[in-house]
Formats: sequence, structure tokens, C-alpha cells
Amino acid sequence: MKRFLAAVATVLSLAFASPAFTQTPPNILVVGQIAEPKSLDPHAVTAVNDFRILMNIYDGLVRYKDGTLEVEPALAESWTISDDGTVYTFKLRDGVSFHDGSALNAEAIKFNFERMLDEKHPFHDTGPFPLAFFFSSVDTVTAVDDLTVEFKLKEPYAPFLSNLAYPTGLIVSPKSVEANGAEFGRNPSGTGAYKFAEWEANAKVVVTRNDDYWDGAPELEAVIYRPITDANTRIAEMLSGGLDIMVEVPPDSLQQFRTDASFKVFEQAGPHVWFLILNAKEGPFASKEIRQAANYAVNKTALVDNILQGTAEVAAGPTPPAFAWAYDETLEPYPYDPEKAKQLLKDAGYDGEEVTFYVTEGGSGMLDPIAMGTAIQADLEAVGMDVKIETYEWNTFLGKVNPGLEGKADMAEMAWMTNDPDTLPFLALRTEAWPDKGGFNSGYYSNPKVDELLEAARRSTDQDERAKLYREMQSIVQDDAPWVFVANWKQNAVTKAGVENFKLQPSFFLMLQDVVKPQ
Repeated sequence: MKRFLAAVATVLSLAFASPAFTQTPPNILVVGQIAEPKSLDPHAVTAVNDFRILMNIYDGLVRYKDGTLEVEPALAESWTISDDGTVYTFKLRDGVSFHDGSALNAEAIKFNFERMLDEKHPFHDTGPFPLAFFFSSVDTVTAVDDLTVEFKLKEPYAPFLSNLAYPTGLIVSPKSVEANGAEFGRNPSGTGAYKFAEWEANAKVVVTRNDDYWDGAPELEAVIYRPITDANTRIAEMLSGGLDIMVEVPPDSLQQFRTDASFKVFEQAGPHVWFLILNAKEGPFASKEIRQAANYAVNKTALVDNILQGTAEVAAGPTPPAFAWAYDETLEPYPYDPEKAKQLLKDAGYDGEEVTFYVTEGGSGMLDPIAMGTAIQADLEAVGMDVKIETYEWNTFLGKVNPGLEGKADMAEMAWMTNDPDTLPFLALRTEAWPDKGGFNSGYYSNPKVDELLEAARRSTDQDERAKLYREMQSIVQDDAPWVFVANWKQNAVTKAGVENFKLQPSFFLMLQDVVKPQ
């Protein structure tokens, strides 16, 4: 531990002595993140930027199998599902402890889910828990015995296991929540491969090796996550040796890293959608025709080819093609047709009313949001729309968009990376997911048929039936155009050539348990 602290002191002195590190410390991995985390409480956050840290501090009952979105055992070594699909019984691993020394048991699991779901729970006020929606199907959680926990669902819910593998299903220490209350997110304790050591605001989050990790202690002594919001600064740090891993490399820099033997470039398609939320409740976009006009007006191929330089594909609708079994391959993206856009605007009686457009400086999966926002503004203005951009830092941006656009803006950039075809539409396209009801439908889209299809799809335990329902949903949503459907991204990362065993995951999480950094 002394050697670790000395190394951290060295690396930080280098960091603040010059614009970039000259060398990262031995056996300590330095990761360039795109933003400051909001919290290290997995139940309280929604951003992949935060998840990339959390997945190394905590475990869930289950996890995604390496390289897939298939579920495998984690803290639960096995489970059974009742014939009617409403009762899940998990057998926990024996002998697992939280980083604070308290034991993992069935009561701890019960505490975690009741904390999120039960407003009367004594620690429910340590929230809010914005993705508790993931477990809205849970009726009761019962500690059958010390190592057996039973979930009784209100009705069959097909994505349940997949949602348990998502960060919202990560298991926190009840002892630490009780000790820290609302400050738990600054003092986290899980069962994961790395233990929380330090969080210096806007500088670093440090985690250290858990020598007692149930799945085998990692090779790395520690990981330092550095929030570097400016992409050019992240690139400079990577090139100068101050970072070992950099995520979300801007497209115009990828080639530079590809041609330098000092680095490895990783790319992988995943379940990602970049879109514009349109305020369907008020203003111009309350008209379906004007929403469709925006889809025709935006030159998405130019965005993908020129700004994103081929690191994404044009999106056809709300479901990423990475979910091959549920994706509607017959859907064609809205073509770039400014003349049709102008005609739709004229037919809808658009009178040149100003449109307020929220753009973010960065954020998880947001790609090149300022350049994309500027290009989109120009495309919309070219067909006669008056677009005013307001730009915000990522967490400030989320604080404006997530509560809803009513009274504030007409459109906003957004990106989602999800684990199941249910997740994004259920949380962001249902009527019951309007912000005042706890969801992320910030544009207030509402279509009773879409609501019906989504509810039926999550109740069905037959994948073919689910796929049929999701495809019908995609067709309706594409026509209704509550969003401008822009791009599906291929995630990327760059590492130093000497970093071993690193790989990207289709979940977009950053799994560092097996990473090796030879000294």
C-alpha cells in the first residue's frame, strides 16, 4: 500500500507540474474518462461514464458473459425460475465479503432492492434512483435463508435477468449505506475486484486491488480514473504517455493512433443510438409533420461520414441493429430530402418560430456533440427553421434534459447505450415514462399502441414473440418521429501497446479485472 500511495503521489506531482504526464506508474493503470462521475452509488446514476468505474468496484447477482450480453452467474452461483416466470430464486456464493468487511448475504440483497423500490425504506431518501424502473416488476424480495434470496414478480418480465446484470443491479454494502447515508456515493463499498480509495473532485478517482476478490484478485495494483472533458487534452495526455487507456477517441484522431506502434486501437459495434429528443408537447415539434420534416432535413450520412468519419452508421429508428434478434431490418433511415422537409413545414404551417436546441460539450456516447449540433443547426436552418443552440457541460446538460424539455427547449441531443431492446423505449418512449412519472421521456411522446406493444413485449417469455412486438413498435415510432434518428456508434478505445488483456465489451462497460500492465 505504501508503494501504491507513493506512486500516486508521483503521478499527481507530474500531472500538476506540466500539461501532460510523462510516464504512468508501474502496475497502476491510468484511464482517461470523458467526464467527472456524478456519483459512485450504482443505483443513483445513469451515465456509462460512471458505469465504467462502478463495474470494477461492485458485482451484481449476475453479470454479462465476457464479450456478450448473455447472462452468467456472479454473486449468485445459480438460480431457478418458476414455471409461470414470476419467481426467481438465487443461491448466493458463500464467504463473499464487502470491502468494508461486512458479509454478503440474502438480507443484503433484500436491502439493496427495497432501498430503491420501497418509499418507506429507511434509506430510500439516499436516492433518487433514476433507473429503479428496471425493477418495477418486482413485488417482493425475501431472504429465504442466509444464502437464498427470492424475487417475486408482479407478472412475467423477460428482461429481468439482463437488468440484474446492468449497473443498477450492482450490490452495495448496507453497512456503508447506513454509515454514510446520502454521502454513500462518495464513500462506496461493494464486493468487486477493486476497492475505492480516493475521489478528488475533477482530478481523479482511485481504486485499489481487492486481494480477497471471490473471482481472483486482479493483477493491477490500482486504477486511476482521470476525468478529462476536453477531447484534445485527452489525446495530448495519451500521446505524451500520461494515460494507459483512453475511451471514446474522436474519429479524426483514430488514424493517428492506428499508425503509431506505441498504441493499440480497439473498435466494436454495440447497442448505441444517438438521437435528438423533440419536444412533442409544445412548440413546433408538437406537430408530427414538423418532426418528420426535421428527420428529412438532417443530413445524417454527412454527419456519419464527415464528422464521425465512418465510426458510426446512420440510424433507422429507436432500436440499435446490435440487437439483431429484435431489430427490424426492413426499416430504412429517413433519407436526406430538404425539399420534402420544406414542403412538410409549409403544409404544417410552420411560421419560422425559434427552436431552442440543447447541445452538450461531451458525455457518454455523445461522440462529437458540438460539431454534430452545429451541423444539425445548419441543416435545419437550410430548410427555414430558426435554431438557437444552448451548450452545457454534461452533468448540467442532464440536469436540464432529464426533468423534461417543457418550458425550456424544443430539442436536445441524447445518446443511449442499453443492454436489452426493452430498455430504451420503455424508459424513454412510453407515456408512463414522462419525467413527472420518473422516466426519461423528456420530449413527452405518447402513443397508446406503442405503450401496449412495449408492455406486451416485456411480459412475453417467447423471444420470437418479443421480436415481433419490438419490430412493430419500431415501425410506429419511426413514423411518429418523436426523435431525429441519427447514428449507431462503433465504440472505441486506445491503449498503450504494453497493456495486455484489454477488450471492449458490447455493454460499453470498461472491465479491468483481467488487464495486465507489464512493469
